Amino acid sequence: MESECRIPVACCRPRALALHALFWGLVSLRVFGAALLSEEKTSAGRPLVAPCWLGEEFVVTAECAHCSAFQAKSWAACGQTGYIERVNCTKSNKDEYKSCRSTVMEEHLFWKFEAAMLGLSVLFALVVVARQRSLDRLASEKVRRQIESI
Repeated sequence: MESECRIPVACCRPRALALHALFWGLVSLRVFGAALLSEEKTSAGRPLVAPCWLGEEFVVTAECAHCSAFQAKSWAACGQTGYIERVNCTKSNKDEYKSCRSTVMEEHLFWKFEAAMLGLSVLFALVVVARQRSLDRLASEKVRRQIESI
């Protein structure tokens, strides 16, 4: 009679369990550590004053453009996406800079994603074909052995 357990016996060995625990521990440490570091960076700086464009109407005075190397290092708005636009708040009449998402950047990210998905599709199609050939070879070998035993 077969066991109802669907977990392979190899997965229940202490070494395998320890490796799984180590792997998932490192993954969770990486994820939660990055989240904690990003919170520390935002709270460690000078006291944050909300930009005027968050609370009031604004007009875009300069379209979304790529930040220079100096701007990327010195302006906080450039650090988020690498693109920035200049806005004028209507009530306070202040000029401020706001991070934006460029259509060129979005298109580039889209095509990178498409290429990655195409590559993965081809890779897994090849894996499926190789596995099917291997299983077909095993099945024909089994049939050949059964015929020879007759």
